[in-house]
Amino acid sequence: MARRSNSFGPVLGYHGCDRSVAESVLAGSAELKPSENSYDWLGPGVYFWVDSPQRAIEWALKAKRAGRINEAYVVGAHINLGLCLNFTDYGVMGEVKNAFKLLKSLADTISLPLPKNEVVDDTIYLKRSLDCQVIQFVHRIRQDIGEVPYDSVLGVFEEGERVYRGSGIREYTHMQVAVRLTDIITGYFRVRGLDIPAGDRRYSHEQQ
Repeated sequence: MARRSNSFGPVLGYHGCDRSVAESVLAGSAELKPSENSYDWLGPGVYFWVDSPQRAIEWALKAKRAGRINEAYVVGAHINLGLCLNFTDYGVMGEVKNAFKLLKSLADTISLPLPKNEVVDDTIYLKRSLDCQVIQFVHRIRQDIGEVPYDSVLGVFEEGERVYRGSGIREYTHMQVAVRLTDIITGYFRVRGLDIPAGDRRYSHEQQ
């Protein structure tokens, strides 16, 4: 069945980043840069947590502690998903499976090993180099056959410990979207009232 634009509807997305980046974006003088890590689980794009500003600030605080940013901050975005490769839509995985088969066949032909998903935490892959390459190949196939490109990729990512013994629910399960075409971001906004851990209160958006 053909994919429809905006079939999932608009979403609110939250992006953790350095405050200087957020302020430039909010002022309209800059755009968020797409992530292009080889292990990005939704492929290249600007990543947002859907409906979860708290998860975004926690990511930013972790990035600050690792020395990757100076001041943890979050920018919110109104996103119309456009033509979305939506992993939560029944049947969409047929396109992903087909991309893997073609990619593996090509790799076998030229004797080139495919990357592997790595860093396993209680059966969950945290770094997904194989998935990233397969999703990029989905986009490449669509380009080669003249199909309309996807504007975004959306999926549910299971993460963290089980919430209780025998549970199938993970503590940090979340939904993310990778925006490939920034035109589908209709606007950015400042986030208020985030719950900042006590040791990081000076990064609260309420104290501006």
